[in-house]
Amino acid sequence: MRPRHGEVLHFSEDPSITRFEPHVAATSAHAEAYVWAVDDRNAPSYWFPRQCPRAMAWTSPATLPGDRDRIVGVGGGDRVHAIEYGWLDALRTTTLYAYRFAADPFRPLGDAAWVSTEPVTPLGPPEPVGDLIRCHAEAGIQLRVLPNLWAFWREVIVSTLDFSGIRLRNALPPRG
Repeated sequence: MRPRHGEVLHFSEDPSITRFEPHVAATSAHAEAYVWAVDDRNAPSYWFPRQCPRAMAWTSPATLPGDRDRIVGVGGGDRVHAIEYGWLDALRTTTLYAYRFAADPFRPLGDAAWVSTEPVTPLGPPEPVGDLIRCHAEAGIQLRVLPNLWAFWREVIVSTLDFSGIRLRNALPPRG
């Protein structure tokens, strides 16, 4: 599930939203109220249940081959998403919806999000994203299921790969 040209997406488990109002997210580092959305490059980071902790890494032109092989793995493509075993059933069973918006009222915030400071209405009804595991497979994104995210995350953040961690506060406590 990706946005079309001139669109951004918002993913939600709620299929009944008809208008998105700017708000300050509880976990946001930004004080301004926004409607949040993502572009094509960042959409895969949201192919998860909302509360699911995930650690993600992908190659960039600055990635060293050794880091790529160590983190993503030989034959693993260019991107890896990791979750914990405790979230696998939710990944299999959650129904996720994509809301499409015209990109015009949005502006980039950093390199991972698009935001609007005005209310926005979806272009149409929300679309079921479908099988979230299949979304990863069809996009060529390695999906790794781990007992605990923290050892993987510690390696990712000191590597030369680009990365993102979402809802890590919901992960199991670090081991050892």
